[in-house]
Amino acid sequence: MTTASLPESLIATLPGHYYTDAEVFTIEQEKVFETMWFCAVRAADLDKPGAFKTVQVGRESVLVARSRSGEVRAFFNVCRHRGARLCTQESGEVQRAFQCPYHAWTYDLDGKLVAAPNLTKMPDIDRVDFGLRRIAVREWLGYVWVCLADQPPSFDETVMREVRDRLGDLESIAHYDIAELSVGRRIVYDVKANWKLIVENFMECYHCATIHPELTEVLPEFADGYAAQYYVGHGAEFGASIEGFTVDGSHGLDRIPGVAEDQDRRYYAITIKPQVFVNLVPDHVIVHRMFPLAADHTVVECDWLYLPEVVAAGKDLSRSVELFHRVNRQDFDACERCQPAMSSRIYRDGGVLVPSEHHIGAFHDWLRTKISD
Repeated sequence: MTTASLPESLIATLPGHYYTDAEVFTIEQEKVFETMWFCAVRAADLDKPGAFKTVQVGRESVLVARSRSGEVRAFFNVCRHRGARLCTQESGEVQRAFQCPYHAWTYDLDGKLVAAPNLTKMPDIDRVDFGLRRIAVREWLGYVWVCLADQPPSFDETVMREVRDRLGDLESIAHYDIAELSVGRRIVYDVKANWKLIVENFMECYHCATIHPELTEVLPEFADGYAAQYYVGHGAEFGASIEGFTVDGSHGLDRIPGVAEDQDRRYYAITIKPQVFVNLVPDHVIVHRMFPLAADHTVVECDWLYLPEVVAAGKDLSRSVELFHRVNRQDFDACERCQPAMSSRIYRDGGVLVPSEHHIGAFHDWLRTKISD
């Protein structure tokens, strides 16, 4: 059935090869992940000068580190000499400098070349010019965002605009004081599915009544199939008998003080393209960061953030964490169930979106524009 012959209540999805084709994924790496602001690291994970993390952004390994002045820097994780990968660990700490394990070219925490064998015999080498290649950095919501583009897009008109478009303003998210919260739990999921399937799943709730019994018990309106982010400023309301955003509806943890009265007992979901989901509830915030590694492989790192005193006191977070951990597993299982069918002849021309999913069509239009530019 062609797009032109679809009933008015249905619109077409992307064709199946968008989810399986290695060439499409390479174009996405180049034109999406390597040109947009990418949420890389929780800033608090870089807790002292010399602390570092390496992350995959598109086709590049990126080194994110805290400098001696306390600022966060990001560099391509590539030695300027012969191209060896500078840091092979996912995280760690150095005292003063990064040293390439191949020929010992050494760079300080600001990326300047400070030492190399026989460097004094090469006085024409500019130690800044031959330092590590820097990457643009912004800190927001307690996370380090990086952009590999030579001329990064406006952070305000991309990342922050996504939040404004969803909530209606930035003040609403500021009430949660996310930068000051502490990580109470972090779970990393290895998902055998294309990153777009994960985005599409998060954007809709047509599936909620089918696969999320615990979530629809807490948020009854989700059983009707409309996702909270379908409407600007809307937060899904807790059920009448629900005390907190927990797996059994029992009382949660200490409420974040800045949360407004009209935000209490509500759940807000925000998609920040291309790879971040933010979930707001009165006593904690859940942040998903996707790291697409292949057309059929995505790693998702999920942080549960609470008031620092809640985490420091060792309060029981299990019922709070378990709710969205189950939701995550249910969602990722569904995405993995779809992935094999993307290469089926039956899905060659794609599928269809029902009215409560039509906003996913806007995501597809956005993607087509990005990779065709």
